Amino acid sequence: MTRLLLVPLDDAVVFPGMSVTLAVDTADEERVLLVPRHANEFAAVGTVATVSDRVRLPGGGRAVVVEGLHRGTAGAAVTEPNGRLYVDVEEHTDPVGLVANRETRELEREYRAVVEEILDLLDADSRIQSFLRGITEPGALADATGYSPDLNYEQRVELLQQVDIVERLKLALSYQRERLAELQVRKRIRDDVESGAEKQQREYFLRKQMDSIRRELGEDDASVVEEYRGRIAEADMPEAVREQAEKELGRLERVGEQSGESSVIRTYLDWLLAVPWGKRSEERLDPQHAREVLDADHAGLDDVKDRIVEYIAVKKLRQERGIVEDKRSGAILTLIGPPGTGKTSIGESIARATGREFIRIALGGVRDEAEIRGHRRTYIGALPGRLVRALRDAGTMNPVIMLDEVDKVGADWRGDPSSALLEVLDPAQNHSFRDHYLDVEVDLSGVMFIATANVADTIPGPLLDRMEVIRFDGYTTSEKVAIARGYLLPRQLERNGLREDEVHIDDEQLRTIVTEYTREAGVRNLEREIGTLLRKTATQIASGARSAPVELDLESLRDALGRQKFFQESAIRTAVPGVATGLAVTGAGGDVLFVEATTMAGTPGLTLTGQLGDVMKESAQIALSYVRGHADELHIDRGQFDEHNFHVHVPAGAIP
Repeated sequence: MTRLLLVPLDDAVVFPGMSVTLAVDTADEERVLLVPRHANEFAAVGTVATVSDRVRLPGGGRAVVVEGLHRGTAGAAVTEPNGRLYVDVEEHTDPVGLVANRETRELEREYRAVVEEILDLLDADSRIQSFLRGITEPGALADATGYSPDLNYEQRVELLQQVDIVERLKLALSYQRERLAELQVRKRIRDDVESGAEKQQREYFLRKQMDSIRRELGEDDASVVEEYRGRIAEADMPEAVREQAEKELGRLERVGEQSGESSVIRTYLDWLLAVPWGKRSEERLDPQHAREVLDADHAGLDDVKDRIVEYIAVKKLRQERGIVEDKRSGAILTLIGPPGTGKTSIGESIARATGREFIRIALGGVRDEAEIRGHRRTYIGALPGRLVRALRDAGTMNPVIMLDEVDKVGADWRGDPSSALLEVLDPAQNHSFRDHYLDVEVDLSGVMFIATANVADTIPGPLLDRMEVIRFDGYTTSEKVAIARGYLLPRQLERNGLREDEVHIDDEQLRTIVTEYTREAGVRNLEREIGTLLRKTATQIASGARSAPVELDLESLRDALGRQKFFQESAIRTAVPGVATGLAVTGAGGDVLFVEATTMAGTPGLTLTGQLGDVMKESAQIALSYVRGHADELHIDRGQFDEHNFHVHVPAGAIP
């Protein structure tokens, strides 16, 4: 133990190897113990220092120059008669010249590498790196961390209190790693900022050059604004829409072309100007002409044709008699029927008959409400809904818009498109339809909406309530033959490269195709079968196997289409007692069902097979109850019911 004068250092730490000047009076002491102190609390370890010089300060004060030697732990304290405080000190001297072990060497190498990286980032004086290389002892190397101005008081005290050299190196290395990570982050941020600033400066100069070029060419921002102003003036916009357009144009003028918002405003103005405000197709209000066009394009469908002719006739009378057009009297026709019956194609015929433009909107699988109403402009990549886009494509405010497959509209977390269609398809509301993107009222009352669906069951009730439903029944055999002769055959002849005089097929063969090779409500499969027949005929003509004109008889038909696929078996099946006919109707058409019944001696009861649903099971039970209740009228012995079991089977009961 050595007794040394205690010199407290308030919020300061002196490491071994440091030389500092302290404004204290050490009398004639050669060595002292420098102990860090904070809020009257002393650190456990101090620095044993030698007094190398004494100086007199201006004003008569005294100061000493001390140099740190090594660490020391303070023990018992004694106050001398002169009032000075002395402590017993256990000195800890770092060994000098010893060969370091492997762990110490690795820590030393990593420490040097980290500190050199820090000095490179700070672009420090090369003399500091030379000073660092001059330190050969690992303990002194760790103490060099104390020179860093980035360490706080607590970190310095913690480093001073590490007497073990290895632990001291580990602690110093952790401090330097933190410092390196912080400097790297700062450098990355500074580089990003400088890069961004350089980019902005470069863009600024480029914009200035572009502005100068535009002014030379007379194409500055003012001309862009004036161009929009002229287009707005020429557009026949309603007053409210014009005010909105001029308001946005004013914003464009204020923010300037350099602003990122300008592209959003210009896109909005472009869409606002794309709507054909005030433009209407000149309708041909001629009921007789409309009927001729519809008859030429489609066979049958008399209900639909009558309704279209009525619509045109009423409109013609109102116009001739000067009755003001009522915006709340629009027609919303909904064609419901099986596939292939001509629902979609009749829309084009209606447009042609009335002289309007035709636009088709496919709604099958649409689940996003924004598809109908559009996106709000706050979203990136926002667009108007399909209706506004349809008006733009049509170029008029009174086109025929076909809403195809309205029964297949879905709903999920993005909204319910069928609810959005309520406003569109309500004649009392659609004169003031508001698209989310445009955010102005769009008059849809002039549009003739025609919706199509396979079944009405999946159309929401409120939506179906706004529709004028026209049912499409399946075609009869005679109607299919007429459609094949007048429409399908000419179209398939052209598609297969054949002339009308090269192939002849009579109505009897067409009837055979209808009855023996197709079973459908519409005519799509019929057209496919005719196409197959004509392709094979075209192949024979092209290869020289047959020469035109070709007469297609039953043998040619069987050779091309194969064996008969469907049989007219109703008369044969029902000729057997116990077989009756039923009718199945679905969204794809219908079919004849056969219901087979038999009775046998045994335990009384009713057996039902064929995977029947609840309704058909109830029907069978009702039938048995009816027979038993009217046994006398039907001349049936009542005792038979107690001795026999009844079995009802529907072979096609499992077919949806």
